[in-house]
Amino acid sequence: MGDDLHGWGPALAEIARRKAAAHDMGGAARLTRQTQRGRLNARERLDALFDPGTFFEIGALVGTTADPPAPADALVAGSGRIDGRPALAGAEDVTVLGGSIGTGSTDKRYRLCQLAAQERVPVVWMLEGAGHRVTDSPTSRRPGDLGGLADLSGQVPLVCLVLGASAGHGALTAPLCDFVAMTETASIFTAGPPLVRTATGEEITKEDLGGPAVAARTAGVVHNVVHDDTEAITLARRYLAHFPRDAAQAAPSRLGPDTGPRKVDILGMIPPDPRRPYRITPVLQEVVDDGDLLVVQPEFGRSVVTALAWLGGRSVAIVANDPSQLAGTVDSDAADKVAHFLQVAGAFGLPCVFLADNPGVLAGSAAERAGILRHAARMFAVQHRLKVPKLHVTLRKAFGFGSSVMAMNPFDGQTLTLAFPSITLGVLPAMSNASAVDDPAERARLAAEQAKGSVNGASRLSYDDVIDPRDLRDALLTGLALTDGRANSGLRRHQDGAILP
Repeated sequence: MGDDLHGWGPALAEIARRKAAAHDMGGAARLTRQTQRGRLNARERLDALFDPGTFFEIGALVGTTADPPAPADALVAGSGRIDGRPALAGAEDVTVLGGSIGTGSTDKRYRLCQLAAQERVPVVWMLEGAGHRVTDSPTSRRPGDLGGLADLSGQVPLVCLVLGASAGHGALTAPLCDFVAMTETASIFTAGPPLVRTATGEEITKEDLGGPAVAARTAGVVHNVVHDDTEAITLARRYLAHFPRDAAQAAPSRLGPDTGPRKVDILGMIPPDPRRPYRITPVLQEVVDDGDLLVVQPEFGRSVVTALAWLGGRSVAIVANDPSQLAGTVDSDAADKVAHFLQVAGAFGLPCVFLADNPGVLAGSAAERAGILRHAARMFAVQHRLKVPKLHVTLRKAFGFGSSVMAMNPFDGQTLTLAFPSITLGVLPAMSNASAVDDPAERARLAAEQAKGSVNGASRLSYDDVIDPRDLRDALLTGLALTDGRANSGLRRHQDGAILP
């Protein structure tokens, strides 16, 4: 063989042997157990993420000289293409030392961050691991991967998928990313049940500590919950399709049969009485291209919907009050959700559409203890600082600070500010202020004045126009068309700075 390969035979055979060992991962028994759990292994996950035949592994030989060997040092990483565009990804391998993070995999994690910054491409992380390896004393002198992620924030899209139990250092990857999804059987926490028991004496399961009910619905650490690995990876690909490969590029566009003007049949969806609830999601689906709506963080801060969509073939970010939840009132969770969502949209140049229908920010002692003023102020500051196109529509009502956080302030950088007929505006809803006004005639006058919000606002140019609700899509398309010149201008289109967790 050596003669046939001009003397390269032994070296090639040794490398092939070591790479084969890396591909064997934790061995047949552990791989079978992973399959029985209904989960893909790390290499299968990367194969599903990248376009077929495009994955190129980085650091396959890391860990192969350890005693005993740790195939790929429990992190399979590399580059490939997602929908034809270059990207990087790393998948923790739970079949090797529990997916723990050793010196080699620490270096690989930072290598991915370094390459992403250098080549300006997105990174996808797939977590299922035990955190730092207790038997491995860190010796790397390279910067840490968490610092690398913080530096990447707002520069390239960062996506994290939690596909099993994720603890400690690995789990910290999630809140440093723009978008996090987890499967129904996954969990994420700073420390697992054994460490919690040792530190606090608390007996708790992985599910109760950091399962979807906690991570996605209560804490908001995770944005979306899906059934299994395949759905998570499909969601990651779908999410990335809405973003440019880096913050210096223009937001993507998508051709399709439903990118032109059309009327929208929403009169029956939105009751004109501002006190009657309705769900905003079907309205959004009627307005956007092909009804294709990716709702981000649907189970957290539910009084406001945040969603990615295509509108006239352009990728847009939508923030809309949902009157079926707390009458659309903005609470602390909703404000935090929106602030983070808008930071991501602003960093990557996505136009932002605001649909307001709320009675204000949440009032009451519980809201004050939760810091509603600070959370709402953060939401307001983020939307005010947006450098991307802003389109605002008041659907039925907007009171007090609830109007400001939804980008209703006149002359505040909006490309277009619209209202439906018969909207109700004011510092407070007239009905809530009834006890402060003794005269019934004066109460009626206040209510009537608030009900003329669209006419009064348009007369002062607080609104550019008052539109028939059936013209909502066409009006938004007109606003987006006005912003076409931004893509070719030399002006900074996106907001500066990192996206804060």
